[in-house]
Amino acid sequence: MSNNVYLASKPRYEILDGLRGVAAFIVMCFHLLEASSTDHDHMLTDYIGHGYLAVDFFFILSGFVIGYAYDDRWDRMTTWGFFKRRLIRLHPTIVFAIILGLAFFFYGWGDVFPLVQNANVWALLLTAVMMFFMIPVPMGMDIKGWGEITPLNGNAWSLWFEYVANFLYGLVIRHFPKWLLAVFVVLCAMLTIDISLDIDMFGFLAERSSHYTVHGGWSLNAEQMYLGFSRLLYPFFAGLLMAKMSLSIKMKHGFWWCSLFLAIALFVPRIATDGMLTIGNGIYEAAAVLLIFPFIVAIGAGSTVTGRSAKICKFLGEISYPLYLVHQPIVFTLYGTWRATHLDATVAQLLVMCLGMMFLSVFITYAFLKLIDLPVREWLKKKLFTSTN
Repeated sequence: MSNNVYLASKPRYEILDGLRGVAAFIVMCFHLLEASSTDHDHMLTDYIGHGYLAVDFFFILSGFVIGYAYDDRWDRMTTWGFFKRRLIRLHPTIVFAIILGLAFFFYGWGDVFPLVQNANVWALLLTAVMMFFMIPVPMGMDIKGWGEITPLNGNAWSLWFEYVANFLYGLVIRHFPKWLLAVFVVLCAMLTIDISLDIDMFGFLAERSSHYTVHGGWSLNAEQMYLGFSRLLYPFFAGLLMAKMSLSIKMKHGFWWCSLFLAIALFVPRIATDGMLTIGNGIYEAAAVLLIFPFIVAIGAGSTVTGRSAKICKFLGEISYPLYLVHQPIVFTLYGTWRATHLDATVAQLLVMCLGMMFLSVFITYAFLKLIDLPVREWLKKKLFTSTN
């Protein structure tokens, strides 16, 4: 068999798929609360205090799944073949998310996105082209005002780092023996500790506004890039190491326990005094990334699911990745701008709007998945891979 054949998918870890969906929904709720908050309100995101750590959870899931799916296939697969497989899986959704960001862009006209009203069409199109090729947008080319490397879809910053992790794995780290990978993971854990406990070994964090947190990673400057790489490296390659070592924990009703553990971990309030995060918050975030998330993934990998729970996991797994990207422009641009012009909205009105945004996000996600994403991926498989059986 030629290594240019598209290898059939392995049996999936259904619980891990489901957990990705649970995390995606929590992120969407976190962002809805963030968009609902105003300068005059208590930050509503305090009710999902560590929702942003879902990104770190996504990274460890990705590392585990990459290791499981590809580690034993390199005798039948070229490096370029691996990259093509990852492009087929990831990029159609990214392209759709960018187009969606373009469609909603000028709805962000106002105080929420201060640069939108001055953005010209050529700058907008250049930004879109750069994002289509996953080229990070410099802060000097910002068209929205938030300084993101992916301004047409803010959540896509983590996908940029996902691509980096895939390149590192495909070109270098897949060759590491287990002991060397373990050493690498330990060194990467030191980066997690550095940013969460505000040790700042390399002097990148002196100017950051929030201390004792891993939060950040979406701008093209030294501080944010350091945060982004530090958030990526330990989770992704710890997940890879877990897959290589077949680390798992069997638990009855594993999906529901994992979902509960994950929700608790992400809902824990931020630990602060007089509005400033304390070292206790940094300790908690380090513990979540270094210990709690690997523990949850181990249970998800070792447990089984059947019946209705299996159907729930399948549905959540299918929509998780596109939902993570699709909801961002809907929540921040469409809903966020409405909220900024309706500061006197009642709690009931906010609830109705939030539920509407959730429904709209899930509806668009599911329609995209069934009508565009799955057919496009099948077409790309046929075009980019040829069988020589």
